[in-house]
Amino acid sequence: MEEKFSIEEAVNSLWEKLDGWMEAIILKLPNLALAIVVMVAFYFIARGVRKVFRRFILSRIQQKSIQDIISKIIFVTVILIGFFVALGVLDLNKVLTSILAGAGVVGLAIGLALQGTLSNTVGGLVLSFMPKIRIGDYIETNDIKGYVSEISLRNIVLRRTDNNYVIVPNSKFVDDAFTNYSITDRSRIAVTCGVGYESDLQKVEDLVVKIISEKFEQKEGEGVEFFFTEFGDSSINFMTRFWIDLSKPKHEHTAKHTAIKLIKSHFDEAGINIPFPIRTLDFNKNKLHLNIEKDADES
Repeated sequence: MEEKFSIEEAVNSLWEKLDGWMEAIILKLPNLALAIVVMVAFYFIARGVRKVFRRFILSRIQQKSIQDIISKIIFVTVILIGFFVALGVLDLNKVLTSILAGAGVVGLAIGLALQGTLSNTVGGLVLSFMPKIRIGDYIETNDIKGYVSEISLRNIVLRRTDNNYVIVPNSKFVDDAFTNYSITDRSRIAVTCGVGYESDLQKVEDLVVKIISEKFEQKEGEGVEFFFTEFGDSSINFMTRFWIDLSKPKHEHTAKHTAIKLIKSHFDEAGINIPFPIRTLDFNKNKLHLNIEKDADES
């Protein structure tokens, strides 16, 4: 009898709980319907916010993969806001508090575990919005030169002039200085040479300035500069600086190539000597003969 009474009591208790739950569900039906409406509304709001961001803000980012990732982050963020609002409508404040606390702990753990990855991700976002670096720019950082071929959330990919690729982590690239040669259309380059000590230095200066100015157009505020730099072992060395259109490394090499050929041909016509170091080797035959004899005796 006691066992039967115990079973009946358990069944009655279960039915009472189920009845209470059903009653609570019926009472919460308006709130549940409102929560569903809130989630649907936030879904369309998320789509609208994502579309606005894509059109007016993310369009500045040239890397499509980063555009897609940021769009997804924005969409999920708005959906989460709607989810928390829906929980508030259902009066599930305790559940909401537990979820937020758990999310904070999990977020902290993930942040500590993926510190390097998150640093690279933030660096990728920073690079994406930087107006001083774009896909196709020729840049130099940490003695690495190349064209920017890709900017992702983890790294930046540079294509060197030898067609090899260098992958640089975003965090390292953002922290270090870099030079972007593609920002400006004009740059100044230098060519060095030397003339013999017997040369007329004023004639050398006038000739170099004349031929460089005629070959390379100098715009307002620019000009050809000439400086004698040192007394070398066999020549008086000089440097000439001038401006050229430069956005790629080939432009500098081509300009120096042309300038060197011009200077050499005009110096030849003007009889100006470009000396080169001469080394004289003096072999003392007597000492060499004695050394050979000494080696022969020892053997």
